[in-house]
Amino acid sequence: MRWIADDPDPATRDELTKVLAAAMGRVPGAVEDLQERMAGVLRFGTAGLRGPVRAGPAGMNVAVVRRATAGLAAWLARGGARGLVVVGRDARHGSEAFAAAAAEVLAGAGFRVEVLPGPLPTPLLAFAVQSLGAVAGVQITASHNPPADNGYKVYLADGAQLAPPSDAEIEAAITAAPPAINVPTSAGSGTVDVTEPYLERVAALPRGHVKALRVALTPMHGVGGATAVQALARAGFTDVHVVRSQAAPDPDFPTVAFPNPEEPGATDELLALAADVGADLAVALDPDADRCALAVPHDGGWRMLSGDETGVLLGDHLLRSGGYTDPLVATTVVSSSMLRAVAAGYGARFAETLTGFKWIVRGGPGLVFGYEEALGYCVDPDAVRDKDGIAAAVLACDLAAGLKAAGRGLQERLDELFVAHGVHRTEGVSLRMEPAARDAAVARLLATPPEGWSAERPAPDVLVLRRAGERLVVRPSGTEPKLKAYLEVVEPVAEAGSLDAAKAAAQGRLDALRAETKALLGT
Repeated sequence: MRWIADDPDPATRDELTKVLAAAMGRVPGAVEDLQERMAGVLRFGTAGLRGPVRAGPAGMNVAVVRRATAGLAAWLARGGARGLVVVGRDARHGSEAFAAAAAEVLAGAGFRVEVLPGPLPTPLLAFAVQSLGAVAGVQITASHNPPADNGYKVYLADGAQLAPPSDAEIEAAITAAPPAINVPTSAGSGTVDVTEPYLERVAALPRGHVKALRVALTPMHGVGGATAVQALARAGFTDVHVVRSQAAPDPDFPTVAFPNPEEPGATDELLALAADVGADLAVALDPDADRCALAVPHDGGWRMLSGDETGVLLGDHLLRSGGYTDPLVATTVVSSSMLRAVAAGYGARFAETLTGFKWIVRGGPGLVFGYEEALGYCVDPDAVRDKDGIAAAVLACDLAAGLKAAGRGLQERLDELFVAHGVHRTEGVSLRMEPAARDAAVARLLATPPEGWSAERPAPDVLVLRRAGERLVVRPSGTEPKLKAYLEVVEPVAEAGSLDAAKAAAQGRLDALRAETKALLGT
């Protein structure tokens, strides 16, 4: 009853009142529903908040957003930051109301607040923070989560996502915040549109002058479609075909079971369109357009590139184009090690970081490119210090157009890199395990590494096992009762003529490593 009384939103007050009445009336499932909603507040981690849109402290709603923003404002004020904060949003359920709530609390706390006009891609918010000299940015988005979810992502003055200990400090400030109904608010926010300068910046990314490329594109019911088409057109790529059924933002994501390009079946409509129009490249953005997946023609059909394959291709393209002084490229400990080899070939520096762009973009001075295997690519860190699916798509089209003019494709370029640096095969495996069992499995491997493997622990929740030409990274999921394993094998290519044999050998070793991994983890 206390939470209901302190909720400033009549809609969620009424929702929770009905859930409480149903629970008291012993309606089947109502007690469990109430327990879930009241189990505790959403945790504020390095990705901010994320959870189902529903009433109660364990959901995304106006009351939770008000208290989270009050905590953020108090934390910023303690650090002496009282300048501009930019607020953006996607088109998910609740996003407009949550963005308005965040802006009102920030204005009420004495900050100058500018709100992006309408639902826009997350990279525009990250761009706005840097380009406008803001002290922070808030984006309301759940990225590629299921339709029922929403989230709250924070960027700091350097344009990057939160990194420890800031997340814990902000969470403590949220805990100390007053009830939502008592948080001061003000309607004194303005509107700012950074679309034009963002498009100008992205349009300048291509290294080549060839623009003859047919592209199939889907924004997957998200907010990236219009901006992506404009960005590609500005860069000279005008032969773009968009999946019609997925072109407009739709918070229900009706044509996909799960709005994530990595999920099986999510790109079926894109690949059908690519085949129908005879595209040279297919591009899938996730719903907030910070991730990008590519597909290429292959053996008479289409093949989705892995995040590692795309990351290596884009990193190689940027380094090969030149123009940098002592450049640095970075990826994570769970991504392919091939980028390290590519960087060495160009005399560039390389950094291996912990998982997440909060670490990648802080990999060191001179960063020109960073990626993670989960389809995230930072191709212009000076403008967007985070993953940017739209900028990555423009750069991928630049690479594909240049290769097409030379009678080749992305697969052929990838094969050339395999010949030069070895065939790198990677795979992710998720094993459902309760927290106690997964923690015990990691502790056992760390205490007694399997024979022939060396073990290291770059972070408390990350275990890395290595042996000649193979690597296994194990870490618990931060959101689910799962243990995640990331496998990599590297098979040298003695000469170009043995590439097919090397690919087959690499796949065989990967299959064996997968079986060994499951045995090691006791599943």
